[in-house]
Amino acid sequence: MSEPADTPAREARRDRGAGAADLATSPYRADRDRIVASPFFARLGGVTQVVSVSGSGLLHNRLTHSLKVAQVARAIAERLAADADLVPLLDKLGGCDPDVVEAAALAHDLGHPPFGHLGEQVLDRIARHRFALPDGFEGNAQSFRIITTTDTRGPRAAGLDLTAAVRAAVLKYPWARLAGAPPHPSALPDPPRGAAEPKDAPGTGSSKFSVYVTELDDHAGARLPFAGRIPDWQQTVEASVMDNADDIAYAIHDLEDFHRIGVLQHAPVSAELGQWEADRAGFAALDDAALRSDERRPGRSLEVLRRRLHARDSWMVDDDAFGEAVSRVRAELVDSLLAVPFDGSVDAEQAFGRFSSGWTARLVAGMHVLPDPPTRSGHVLLGRTQWHEVQVLKFVHRRFVLLRPDLALYQRGQARLLTKLVEALDQWLDDRFEADRLPRRLNDLVELAHAEYSALAADHPETLIGATGEGPAGRSGVLALARGRAVIDFVASLTDTQAASLLEALSGRTAQPWSDTFVL
Repeated sequence: MSEPADTPAREARRDRGAGAADLATSPYRADRDRIVASPFFARLGGVTQVVSVSGSGLLHNRLTHSLKVAQVARAIAERLAADADLVPLLDKLGGCDPDVVEAAALAHDLGHPPFGHLGEQVLDRIARHRFALPDGFEGNAQSFRIITTTDTRGPRAAGLDLTAAVRAAVLKYPWARLAGAPPHPSALPDPPRGAAEPKDAPGTGSSKFSVYVTELDDHAGARLPFAGRIPDWQQTVEASVMDNADDIAYAIHDLEDFHRIGVLQHAPVSAELGQWEADRAGFAALDDAALRSDERRPGRSLEVLRRRLHARDSWMVDDDAFGEAVSRVRAELVDSLLAVPFDGSVDAEQAFGRFSSGWTARLVAGMHVLPDPPTRSGHVLLGRTQWHEVQVLKFVHRRFVLLRPDLALYQRGQARLLTKLVEALDQWLDDRFEADRLPRRLNDLVELAHAEYSALAADHPETLIGATGEGPAGRSGVLALARGRAVIDFVASLTDTQAASLLEALSGRTAQPWSDTFVL
């Protein structure tokens, strides 16, 4: 079996020990520095994590989230690489370099659009229904497009010219929405996490994916060094580390945010977890219809989670471990951290520090490596105990933050803003009298996408066929796809504030002709 293309550099890193290489001898550190220097990375400071950064300055944004994911990812990788018993297995699977996972963690959210996951959903709907783009929009695929195509800070002025190892480690879901070499992972008997089609949108392809059809060649090049080591649909070890670090940071730090600003309240969370603990046998005896008939009553949503885990992750879920996780989260999050309202005092900040560092260390220590994992998992995964704890922490975040009606009200306004902005830019592109006055960046993106889709239409027309079974009709169809992708690329590269300011200008609601909030 041939060795991966960058094996010599990776072996040299290991010979010196983790963290010993400098920029001259570690291409992965050079990758990391290119990512950090990218304007796409800098803009993450103005992109929503859960709620807009224009509110409290205390909240995480995509930049601070990415930095914390990188911190956790490196800690996991260093712990695994220091285990002499694991090194032969890690090498066999393709390696686990701390610099690679840190670079991938820093890059993993580059493609997130304004207003976070809400913006992602809006742009996907518009991309598929307004512009007929077969693979729509997906934040992970947009991140890969940025590092391979639309950023211009690499030596070749096309992407960042990163190593195959780092590009592969960014591929959290290493497949396209619809296209790719058969069999598509969605066809597996038990599809990988994210590969299955959404139940409410059959025929639209995988619900999560990390590559558009325009970057299929880049995807193949990134995965080539790992051929024969891991299945085509499986994350690399380094991608698996990054994915777990993302989950850990999300589970811990977002909860801290919303306790800090008073959104996450002790009473409802305590009632939910406490009621389920007090009558877990009674909840388990309810049939699904009875359970969902009044899901807002304390304890019932947690029981729904337990059943969902059994349905989707039977390979891992264990009722005793689930119950123990509920008890630990109740004791350490609810009855300790949330029991005292945050008041900005030294004691309150220290309580945050103890909770965050303690849980992070606990979860990192629980990571281990499987040589032959189930399809629902990567090679690197949490221990059974810690896995259940993360599921309960994420449940608290979703149930008591993301599903709040006041957040939904706020997000509906953001969805309308993004929709109107895309429509306004599309109309501008359609105005032939304004062709010479288009934003330069938008014009460049149209030309780039037109070249991409023209090549695909000539060489791989099957990749441009959407769920309807129809592809672009001739040159005009290719141009329409290119314009749609360019508008989506342009809007996705804005911060929250830039998106709002640009719509204000396009709507004639500002008297200022020049602004430093965006560059046209």
